[in-house]
Amino acid sequence: MVTKVHMEALSPTMEEGQVVKWLKTEGEAVSEGDILAEIETDKAVMELVARGEGLLRAVLLPEGGTAPVGEVIGVIAEANEDVSSFEKRAEPVVPTSEQSDTPPATEVVNVAPPQFEQAGEVAVADKGQGPVPEGQRVKASPLARKIAEQSGVELQGISGTGPAGRIVKKDIEGALNTQAPPSGDATLPDRGLQQYQDIPLTQMRKTIARRLSESIGPVPHFFLTISVDMSKWAEARSKINRILEADGVKISYNDIIIKATGAALKLHPECNAHWMQDSIRRFHAVHIGVATAVEDGLITPVIRNAQSMSLREIHDEVRRLADKAKNKTLKPAEYTGGTFSISNLGMFGIQEFTAVINPPEAAILAVGALESERLKLTMSCDHRVIDGAVGAKFLKTLKEILEEPAIGFI
Repeated sequence: MVTKVHMEALSPTMEEGQVVKWLKTEGEAVSEGDILAEIETDKAVMELVARGEGLLRAVLLPEGGTAPVGEVIGVIAEANEDVSSFEKRAEPVVPTSEQSDTPPATEVVNVAPPQFEQAGEVAVADKGQGPVPEGQRVKASPLARKIAEQSGVELQGISGTGPAGRIVKKDIEGALNTQAPPSGDATLPDRGLQQYQDIPLTQMRKTIARRLSESIGPVPHFFLTISVDMSKWAEARSKINRILEADGVKISYNDIIIKATGAALKLHPECNAHWMQDSIRRFHAVHIGVATAVEDGLITPVIRNAQSMSLREIHDEVRRLADKAKNKTLKPAEYTGGTFSISNLGMFGIQEFTAVINPPEAAILAVGALESERLKLTMSCDHRVIDGAVGAKFLKTLKEILEEPAIGFI
């Protein structure tokens, strides 16, 4: 029986996916439930499992290729079944003069866990491999080939630091940086180098663009800013960290803000809400999304039931989810279902800013830098759900909790 392998919706917001790595090869036996491939969604790298059994007769979408949800990317069938009607997609590699008729060498790539450079290159530590001998096929990532072609760089003379000596983006950049400019007034165009680089969009970046377009236009934002004196928390935090020092734990101000926000939202459920088009949904539990920067974008892991968690529990959960976010191993249940979000840019020295609401949530809190024991909090509100006075009351309560630590623990 022929079983089509579809690009499945592996996250709630996924519209297309990219094949990071096929874990089964053509002709290999497959059982139902086997992991066929690693797929990069808009949020993480997920496993695609087999829905039938037999042989993987055809891989229709090569590694690095992208397909919309629902498209057939492979075929499982018995050896005697005809699968000739299924067409393969073209290999997503920019052709170069270095390619010859010599069959390509087999590359063995160990990815555990998958991590990515921009545009989906696999980043694996390697001591590197010398330049490829004349006449042998150069192994390079699609992005590296594209940059090399645009920049006029010969791949043959570059040492690859990727898996099995594969040339990756950073190798091309390194070669460009080591090229000394010619004497005189020669410019980059004189050297045959373009003055810009087009970076293909990752699945995450495409989703960020779409989601923000859905928010900042249709959602009627307004902004409220308040200044908070954190001097009492500075002393309390020092005491708490001395107690936890033996466990190697250090509570951050971000942990404190999450704790205080959970307590304040419990008292102001009108801000812990979603806009549902024909109704407003107020939540009894507080699930706080924490905006987390990753290499190719932004994701918001969710701290569930923050209103009832201790500072230590919040600290541990934030670190656990942040590590998974950076490794692209978050499960959908770990980044969906937030009722309120926090974005903190204080560690970059940003004094204050406004953040964009993540629909259907009704608000997001932007946290600025701590300066002279004071910080500024700005809440972006969806005016369809939260009126000015309602948002102001919430921020007043949050300010009181942060300025008097004992309140947050009652």
